[in-house]
Amino acid sequence: MTAGQRLKVAAASILVSAIPLPLLAQATASPNPQACVAIAVDADRLACYDAAMQRAVPDTSAADRAAIDAKVSKQAIEQYERLERDTLPPKERTRRVVSDLFRREGDSVFDETIANAGKGSLLDSRWELARDSKLGVFNFRAYKPVYLLPAFWTSDPNELPSSSNPASAPPQEQPLQATEAKFQISFKTKIVENLFGDNGDLWTTYTQSSRWQVYNADESRPFRETNYEPEVLLVFRNNWSLGGWHGRMSGIGVNHQSNGRADPISRSWNRVMANIGLDRDNWAVMVRPWWRIPDGRNEDENPGIEDYIGRGDITIVHRRREHELALMARHSLRGGDNSRGAVQFDWGFPISRALRGHVQVFDGYGESLIDYNHRATYFGLGISLLEWY
Repeated sequence: MTAGQRLKVAAASILVSAIPLPLLAQATASPNPQACVAIAVDADRLACYDAAMQRAVPDTSAADRAAIDAKVSKQAIEQYERLERDTLPPKERTRRVVSDLFRREGDSVFDETIANAGKGSLLDSRWELARDSKLGVFNFRAYKPVYLLPAFWTSDPNELPSSSNPASAPPQEQPLQATEAKFQISFKTKIVENLFGDNGDLWTTYTQSSRWQVYNADESRPFRETNYEPEVLLVFRNNWSLGGWHGRMSGIGVNHQSNGRADPISRSWNRVMANIGLDRDNWAVMVRPWWRIPDGRNEDENPGIEDYIGRGDITIVHRRREHELALMARHSLRGGDNSRGAVQFDWGFPISRALRGHVQVFDGYGESLIDYNHRATYFGLGISLLEWY
């Protein structure tokens, strides 16, 4: 190597050493997006695009810390302004007070940072809670899991469904098989965004679940039961903590559920339902107490349904890598003979790139409306398109 070549190598080494390490890593680790096109494996191609576009995983903890710091700073400034205001002449003090009354949330960078608490969390990804997570109105989003269970077995088919209403017509026997199919579709859409400043979204939701006696050829393979459940829900972003859990949301809504059948197997009820959501890391909890809207003594198709299906439920969801586990429990919140309820376990797991398996186990009362006062155990196996998160 000549003296000139050695000089060039030394100069190049000095130049590289002068580049900040983060910039050097970025330059060497970020591929050209055009290079990703040639990758055949979908998962690898997506990872290539993420690296090329420098896509970062949302740091929920950082958003929470920033919101706490912003809240402390905002309170300190407000306290200073109050002390300063107390030293002003009465006329100027009154003008400042009136001005503060009409100050909108979001007028300062502190408000914007506080409103982004929880960005990227499980509940934020589902309900667009953070300020910068809003996607606008009339976009279809997932609500409850969407699945198909070709095998849905019960320990005790309800061949003689009956109502607690003594005025109902006598029940009609339904020859059933213990194994049927079950499927559920569910979605939601936001119809109004930011009703109160930069908080308060109005959602409409729809869920439909069907039980199909597809293997019952002797009875012409009927749909045994289909439940329809529309709901209107007003959701607010929260920001509080309890024992490591973060209170992300609260909501209030009106829920209708019916099976669209005629007597003697017609079932329906209406509820005012509260929603309280918490999460931490890969865990989420939704607590839903509800109050039934009375139908009237003579019109009630399922009196006392609250003592079977319950007066509230709690759902706990955990994501573990590509697996998602959910446990729902509900209860009548009564003792003695009226102490009833149910539990349901769901497990979603990967089968292939585009396909997920789904296992469902249910025990208790009210797996469907037609069975609201019938207790049984159910086991289902199939595939899912969408889980909770």
